[in-house]
Amino acid sequence: MTITARHLVKSFGADARVVDDVSFTIAPGEMFFLLGPSGCGKTTVLRMLAGFLQPDGGEILFDERKMNGVAPQDRNTAMVFQNYAIWPHLTVYDNVAYGPRARKFSPSDVERRVGDALRVARLEEFTQRKPAQLSGGQQQRVALARALAVDPGLILLDEPLSNLDARLRLELRGELLRIHRETRTTCLYVTHDQEEALSLADRVAVMNKGKIEQTGTPREIYERPANEFTARFMGEINLVTAESPLAAALQGMPGKKIGFRPESAQLGSEGVAATVKHSSYLGSKTELLVEVATGETIKLWTTTSVAPGETVRFTVAREKLIAL
Repeated sequence: MTITARHLVKSFGADARVVDDVSFTIAPGEMFFLLGPSGCGKTTVLRMLAGFLQPDGGEILFDERKMNGVAPQDRNTAMVFQNYAIWPHLTVYDNVAYGPRARKFSPSDVERRVGDALRVARLEEFTQRKPAQLSGGQQQRVALARALAVDPGLILLDEPLSNLDARLRLELRGELLRIHRETRTTCLYVTHDQEEALSLADRVAVMNKGKIEQTGTPREIYERPANEFTARFMGEINLVTAESPLAAALQGMPGKKIGFRPESAQLGSEGVAATVKHSSYLGSKTELLVEVATGETIKLWTTTSVAPGETVRFTVAREKLIAL
């Protein structure tokens, strides 16, 4: 199912426009992310697509059907929430069967749908357990299986991994990617987590203050951000003005600012000289805060050990420079 949002507007009160002329299209089978900080309007967009809120302006199309005013239960969507929202008194099987039963499918169809969803989510051995007997990651897989069981045209995922610890988030990211590749269900995924977007999304729309700043593939957004907000929000970045001697030393391109990611800098015997002010060992890399002759502080990532007070030199390949 193709999902189209055209010029969506939503306000809460006279001076609180939380969604301001938002437009995007989600292709069939695509994992599309709305990414942005808290309060940027991304969850409000999701709730409008779900039918929980009606837009003040603009329109929503599922394929060619206009959905403005259509009740949530008539949209063929399914939700996956950050707090799981599964029934604590029901078994895993009955939680997953709840949607198909509510939609009046035949008993044999319910059994087939639930079996398929449990298989995809790898929950077959837990069918008779209650949610309290499951880990947080398993509970979230139950919520995902419940969404899949109704065979929706669109799955809406609202910060689904935010309640999990770091190890489980990483594990569930892999599971979500596997499940999406297997089912190719159209998904809209809302999050503030850049790593989730970079690792899972087919395309990303970065939101800020009710507007979309940039839409593209994760690589496009990360390597060629359209503006300073996107550049900073998508990860660590060093920014210097185009007039800075450091920009000239890096052979910067025309623009108001020149940026480069910490991993883009290469330490060596040539390039810009800098004094190491702080060195942090982070396991897979060492993070250096260095000061160049202009007084600017730069963050570099390296795999070598460098002590504070040492002088290093670094270069950045021209294709790794970002002009803003």
